Amino acid sequence: MSLRRILVGVAAVVAALGVFYVALAESGEVVVLETRDAAGAHETRLWVVDEGGAAWLRTGDATSPWLARLRANPDVAVTRRGERRDYRAVPVEDAQARERINALTLEKYGWRERTLRAGMDPSGVTPIRLEPR
Repeated sequence: MSLRRILVGVAAVVAALGVFYVALAESGEVVVLETRDAAGAHETRLWVVDEGGAAWLRTGDATSPWLARLRANPDVAVTRRGERRDYRAVPVEDAQARERINALTLEKYGWRERTLRAGMDPSGVTPIRLEPR
């Protein structure tokens, strides 16, 4: 087998895994978060859970560009079930909140969450509480 065939095979597997990941992440309830910076508005598709009368988002990547934009300007908009609303996004750096939001996400998204969580450190999650404006 030639090196070229091996590389093509590996590329095909990587592409298939990417498509699977996107399809998995888009299943279940997905909201659209709009953050803003000097370049304008940016949309990010995320899972959402509800707890304590608030909607919550989260990221497993502390270097996520949308999280950086949200920290710089917490005034965001979220489109959920076709309805757009304005919020103040509050990152919550609390272990109990992180565990609670992780558990709710697992409960709501089930096997999809378990599959995506395989590559994520749950202790590195940043939960974000959405406060209506």
